Amino acid sequence: MPLDTDKFAEHLRKKAGKRSQGKCAMYVRLALRAGGRIVPDQPRHAKDYGPALRRMGFSELVVKDPGTYKFMKGDIVVIQPYSEHSKSGHIAAFDGQAWISDFIQKDFWSGQGYRTHKPSHAFYRP
Repeated sequence: MPLDTDKFAEHLRKKAGKRSQGKCAMYVRLALRAGGRIVPDQPRHAKDYGPALRRMGFSELVVKDPGTYKFMKGDIVVIQPYSEHSKSGHIAAFDGQAWISDFIQKDFWSGQGYRTHKPSHAFYRP
């Protein structure tokens, strides 16, 4: 069953808080469910979502310059942790206008620490 990106994006926007609550993986997982997709193995950490997304039929994107890339509603980024931050990494989804996890982000990095360290990350498309 394909992802209903409209329902997915609507759920992301409705549930987003004003700032991070440290629950990015849960919020994206629930948005996927709202869009008609069940995450079969529900990884505990955001950094571990890549294989689960591929098993759900998402394709990993080749993005050389995220600043100029044309992301689409439903795209997801999985970011690995960096040394001074949470061991969980981060996950967020694009609603067609903004990157959202458990809050509406400034960009896909989600915070200054990620922006500064630029840890390994991958983008996925349904």
